[in-house]
Amino acid sequence: MKTATPAMARAINDRLALDLLLERGPLTAPQLRTLTGLSRPTVSDLIERLREAGLIEITGEYGEDRRGPNARLYGLVADRAHVAGVDVRRVAVHVTIADITGQVVGSATRAIDGSLETLIEDVILEAAAGRELDTVIIGAPGLVDPRDGEVVSDNDVPGWRRGLMGAVGERLGVPVVLENEVNLAAIAELRIGAARGSEDFVLLWLDDGVGAAVVLDGRLRRGVSGGAGEIGFLEVDGAPYCDQVEPGVVRGLGRAELAGRIAKGAFAFVALLDPGLIVVGGKTGHDGGDELAALVSERLRERSPAPTEVRVSTVTGNAVLQGAVLTALDLTRGRVFG
Repeated sequence: MKTATPAMARAINDRLALDLLLERGPLTAPQLRTLTGLSRPTVSDLIERLREAGLIEITGEYGEDRRGPNARLYGLVADRAHVAGVDVRRVAVHVTIADITGQVVGSATRAIDGSLETLIEDVILEAAAGRELDTVIIGAPGLVDPRDGEVVSDNDVPGWRRGLMGAVGERLGVPVVLENEVNLAAIAELRIGAARGSEDFVLLWLDDGVGAAVVLDGRLRRGVSGGAGEIGFLEVDGAPYCDQVEPGVVRGLGRAELAGRIAKGAFAFVALLDPGLIVVGGKTGHDGGDELAALVSERLRERSPAPTEVRVSTVTGNAVLQGAVLTALDLTRGRVFG
């Protein structure tokens, strides 16, 4: 077993303090000592290091009658870095900008018209409003090859082409990473949604596109070519599954019929992976609510002895955008915080 060097120990302590400030907000030096278990001199040194690095600052004082160094509240420097989450749909581009604490500071949306490369750049710059970006994560339909970050199938987005993300990155001058949009929605469910606290689940995405994302042992599983979870291609009862649960069809179905169709797709994951939890997301999931989840659960019990809980998505707003921002923040904090 290797012994940690002084430099490594300092880096570990610094990251521990930064993560606590992210989770809990501004803290005093005594509070940091209590939460970390570190000594007074060690906490004093790390506070000084983090202030000199421009990562934390004094944000106020704790307690009405207290004064002095022990009353000072230290918080993260929110504008130390900014990230962009981007959701590219078939008809529009949506962008959210967040600071390093995760606070949303800008957003913009435009319909797709003209050059997609120029449009994505323009919407990002509009939302950023002059803020320098550290990382951009873009979610889009289609199979995204984990090896080169390129879409390997037609995603029906007007103007999409191979090399598009590299071109956008060159225009912006920052790292740009592409991810399948359902995978990003699953990250949002895992971190802040219906799957929070669960290490194994499948997100069944029923919206303007039909797909799924697989999370096992707390990790997103993409597959060799990025095709893990592409349930829409599966043939069920002689027809592609995506054709049976797409929005235009769903609007004409009764609740029981819809639950039965959803369960047929979910059963594929239950039989092969036994994830224990299916999250029904997208517009269909939100519209159906807990009643739909209960009906899907009943249909699954009829098909499989494996106990499987069914929940509807609890992420409010655009789950793809939120997953993109969370992913971008992970990368940026890793670089900035060390």
